[in-house]
Amino acid sequence: MLEAVRLSRRYGDFVAVDEVSFAIKPGEVVGLLGHNGAGKTTIMKMLTAYLEPSSGSVLIDGQDVTADPEAAHRQIGYLPESLPVYPELTVADYLAYAARLRGLDPAAVVPPAVRATELEARLLDPIATLSRGFRQRVGVAQAILHKPRFLILDEPTNGLDPSQTQHMRTLIRQLAEHATVILSTHIMQEVKAVCDRALILRQGKLVVDERLSDLVHTSTLRVRATGSDIGAVLAGVEGVTRQSQDDGAWLVEVSGSVEDGVAAIARALIGAGAAIREIAPIQQDLETVFRRVNEEVAA
Repeated sequence: MLEAVRLSRRYGDFVAVDEVSFAIKPGEVVGLLGHNGAGKTTIMKMLTAYLEPSSGSVLIDGQDVTADPEAAHRQIGYLPESLPVYPELTVADYLAYAARLRGLDPAAVVPPAVRATELEARLLDPIATLSRGFRQRVGVAQAILHKPRFLILDEPTNGLDPSQTQHMRTLIRQLAEHATVILSTHIMQEVKAVCDRALILRQGKLVVDERLSDLVHTSTLRVRATGSDIGAVLAGVEGVTRQSQDDGAWLVEVSGSVEDGVAAIARALIGAGAAIREIAPIQQDLETVFRRVNEEVAA
């Protein structure tokens, strides 16, 4: 397990990360979301033991990464937003060099990484001649040479065209079969495409930590029915906390589970002799959640 415990980082009077805590279990694909400057990259640098926290700690299986950064690096693969590469080297030479830096045999670890990232046709090309999409693949290849347990990717699709973006998403899903993945981005589509959990940051604080499936559902139901006084019937249902009308439908907020709310409303309407046309949960997209959370915190 990878844990952040009251993690903070300050630069003088500026607080870049403010007491952020979360735990990520094996096999999860987690999106770290936030506007530019929210603290995403700073958190990633602390998770990878490249930057010491001002306070708090990062733990891998209960062990503080700052106590033995090299041990942490053996378990973590990292793709920074701006990949430091040697443009004059070929892809093969660069990956071999990265392998030797880790004390690995290039002949053993480079071929699997190249196959995973589909770089076979570019092995002898100088990195300077590659498109941004292929350079990103090179970055992922160096990050997985040592088969890490945790893979941390900072803005992996930034600047990629739609085709390159789709390939990167597919690659991330494949890598997630063997590693826990943390993906930093400010692009909602990336999270929806590959993540099953979202952490949302604002001004260095963690304001949301939810599974995506829970985050996009609300406790509001859309009810369409005809017959007796529908408003009065809904008001009498246990668990209904608020109701309003919108475009010929009733918007009904319920406490407890949405499933129980649907059942209770259906029973009440049938009992009142109403003809039910629709009872359905209202889904919200991730963009709406992100915007609302930021507006609420700003207020």
